[in-house]
Amino acid sequence: MLWARETERSIDRADLPTTLKDRQRITVADLLARYEAEVTAKKRGADRERYKLRVIRSHHLSSLTLAKLTPAAVSRYRDDRLKSVQGGTVRRELAILQHCFEVARKEWDTPLTANPVQGITLPEPSKARDQRLEAEAGQKLRAAIGSAHAWYLRPLIDLAIETGMRRGELLALVWSHVSLERRTAHLPMTKNGHARTVALTPKAIEVLRALPRIDARVFPVSGNAVRLAWERLRGRAGVPGLRFHDLRHEAVSRFFEAGLSVPEVALLSGHRDARMLMRYTHLRPEVIAEKLARVAEANPG
Repeated sequence: MLWARETERSIDRADLPTTLKDRQRITVADLLARYEAEVTAKKRGADRERYKLRVIRSHHLSSLTLAKLTPAAVSRYRDDRLKSVQGGTVRRELAILQHCFEVARKEWDTPLTANPVQGITLPEPSKARDQRLEAEAGQKLRAAIGSAHAWYLRPLIDLAIETGMRRGELLALVWSHVSLERRTAHLPMTKNGHARTVALTPKAIEVLRALPRIDARVFPVSGNAVRLAWERLRGRAGVPGLRFHDLRHEAVSRFFEAGLSVPEVALLSGHRDARMLMRYTHLRPEVIAEKLARVAEANPG
C-alpha cells in the first residue's frame, strides 16, 4: 500500500517515472493491493473477490517485480493452481489478474508494456454440473435437520427449491418485498445487476407464512453461518458432493418439467442468456416419457 500512496502522490505531481528502476521495485502484490482498495471495494461481490485475491497473493507470483513478470510466470501460477482446483476456478482468478494489469497499464501509468495474462493459454472451462436433488438425497437432507440445529436450514432449502433463488438472494430478501397476496417476492439487486420479481408457488407461500418475522430480513443470518451450517448438514446427511447452488439447478429443472416456457423460467431464474439457462436445466428422461405417454393417450391412433 505504501507504493500505492507514493504512486498517487506522483500522479498528482504529474511526475510518475516509468523507468527500469520502477519495474525492479514495483511487485505484483503492490498492484493487487491497490486493485483491491480501488476496484474490488466498489464491486457488489467484493468479499468473494477479496478471497480470490488472498489466494493469488499467497502464490510466489505476487512477490515478483514487474521486471520479472512474464507470461511464463503467469503460466506457472496457472499450472500450480490446476493441481488443486478446477479450470473454472483458475480462469476466474486469471480474469482478476488480467483486469488488474489492464487497469494498472491504462489508468495508473504503471510501466507494463503488455498484459502477461493475455500471453498464456487459459484452462478449459469447467463442465456444467448436472447435479440435481434426487429424492433419496432430499430425504437424507431433511432427516439430518434436527430440532436442535439451525432453525433456518429447512425453510431456506425449501425456498431455494421452490423459487430458484440464489443463496445470497434469499439472505438479502426482506419482508417488505414479499407479497403473499400477490404471491411474489421482489429482488431489487441480483448477481447480474438486474432486478427481478419471483412468482411464489403454494409451497413457497406456506413456508413463508410459517416463518417468524423477527427482523426486516426474512433470514437474518450471515452468509458464512449458512455456509458452515450447510457443510455440517450435508456431512450428517452423507451427501458431501451436493452444493447449495445445486438446489437452483433443481428448481429450474422442475420449472421446465412443470410445463413452463423458456421466457417464463428465465423470468423466475433471472437468466438473461438462454444458453446459460440451458446449463442449469437437467430434465429427467422419465418425466419426459410420462408426458409423451399422456400425449399418446389423449391422441390415440
